[in-house]
Parts: sequence; structure tokens; C-alpha cells
Amino acid sequence: QVQLVESGGGLVQPGGSLRLSCAASGIIFRINSMAWYRQAPGKERELVATVTSGGSTNYADSVKGRFTISRDSAKNTVHLQLNSLKPEDTAAYYCNAAVRSTYWQNPIDYWGQGTQVTVSS
Repeated sequence: QVQLVESGGGLVQPGGSLRLSCAASGIIFRINSMAWYRQAPGKERELVATVTSGGSTNYADSVKGRFTISRDSAKNTVHLQLNSLKPEDTAAYYCNAAVRSTYWQNPIDYWGQGTQVTVSS
């Protein structure tokens, strides 16, 4: 019913920047929180940043001051600006959204397919 499509990953040198985007489409009444997670090879998926419907944000300690999450509620999109990238930021980045498809429905978690970010010289 709802699809999330990420874009913007790639290869970047240490200290560089990337901007990830995620667009939600389908039957959407309202999106509550939106978030970015990441998963490096051999590691568990971890929360990177969240943004509520009211615009409140929260970040993992490892990315505070370097990453910025933002959303455009009118377009059902969320972005993640990655600055001062480090090799340890290398991972597949996944978009997550808690979506209500009708007024009566509780939010359901949806995930994107992931976009790879590689930080290497």
C-alpha cells in the first residue's frame, strides 16, 4: 500500500558530503515519524536520525553535528544531509516511515530498499 524509495547514495571521500532523499507514495492519510537507519556489514541496523510530524528531530550520538534530517510533509519526503563523512559512516542507509493509510488505522512501519553510502579515499 505504501512504498518508500530512497536516492542519493554513492561513493565519497572522507570529509565529503551527500544528501539522501526518500519519497513515500501510495495510500497515505498521514505520516507520523520518519527516520533514517543504517546497517554496516556484519553489524545490526542502527537508528541514525528521526523527525516527528511536528518537526522535532533526534540523532544518534555518532552523527550529531554532522548529519541533518528534514522532511517535507506536503510532499511526503524526508532527507538526510550527511556532512564531514567518515569511513565508519559506510553502510546501507534505510528510510523508515510510520504511516496511517486511513483515519482509523494505527501507524504501520514501512521501509525503503536501502541506498549504499561508501566513504573511502
